[in-house]
Amino acid sequence: MQAAVFVKEGRLELRGVPTPEIKRADQVLLEVEVASICGTDLRILEVPPGHPANKGVILGHEYVGRIIGLGKDVLGFEEGDRVVVDPNITCGTCPYCKLGQPNMCFNMTTLGIFIDGGFASHNVAPARTLHKVSPALPSEIAVFAEPLSCILNGFSKLEVQPGESVVVLGAGPIGLCLLQLFRASGAGRIIVSEVFPLRRKMAVESGATRVLDPREEDIVHVVLEETGLGADIVVDAVGSLIREALASARRGGRVLLFGQNTKARAEIAQNEITRNELTIIGSFIARFTFPGAINILESGILNVERLITHRFPLERISEGLEVMRKGEATKVIIKP
Repeated sequence: MQAAVFVKEGRLELRGVPTPEIKRADQVLLEVEVASICGTDLRILEVPPGHPANKGVILGHEYVGRIIGLGKDVLGFEEGDRVVVDPNITCGTCPYCKLGQPNMCFNMTTLGIFIDGGFASHNVAPARTLHKVSPALPSEIAVFAEPLSCILNGFSKLEVQPGESVVVLGAGPIGLCLLQLFRASGAGRIIVSEVFPLRRKMAVESGATRVLDPREEDIVHVVLEETGLGADIVVDAVGSLIREALASARRGGRVLLFGQNTKARAEIAQNEITRNELTIIGSFIARFTFPGAINILESGILNVERLITHRFPLERISEGLEVMRKGEATKVIIKP
């Protein structure tokens, strides 16, 4: 089969590889319906990398599949079931797993980053990572289950109250999904900062009350102009904007650090956090939030279809990566 393989620093290559086979009794064989490109994939392919990954691995950790083979010990699934995949495989036995925090697992590995993922026609995954989706749910909508499950983990910690003001820094797929969630939860003013024109346009269409280009307008000035005091909630969906986030929050506000960039560094005036009683919240991947994400997608509460701007066959995945890098896309769908 053809697969998109992380060959070396900065390089993804289409290669012919053996179609995977079930090797353990707890595994299933999936025929991949669609996969999507994540910002993490772009970080992996940066030089130097902004996110670790194993060389020689088939990338793609956001994907939807149909079960076409079952290991002998697999229960609760049948051939033909449509599933989304939680790519993060935890051990279940380390101290954090036993504390009910599997997203902090000491021994975690990840499909599509450290072991083969969904940028291929077929994939093998442990059955315990799978979640069924309705046969009626389009695969292009179902593929949002993985990023949305991560979003819900952070979103739930904010305890959004109706009427609260919100700032979202970065209007990529994560920022735009967050924006729609804030709107659905009754947030008042929602201010979005984004450098790329297409994504600013989508932020307006998704319900933002004010959208700005941070290269042309000062985010803190705009937030004070719109709110008077600063925002109740600020989200850094980029992973490198903590200074802007802290400066945009009102006294007593909450700041969610969601985006990831291992290369990001910032000098922080710690006393500003203390003096202003800011709550700083970190959030990492999903934590028992896949069922909720699937329910939201099946209910149609969010209009994630409008976030899809490009569709490519696997053979053109390099084009998908390039439009993502240039900010000319929001969500790119890959059809193996």
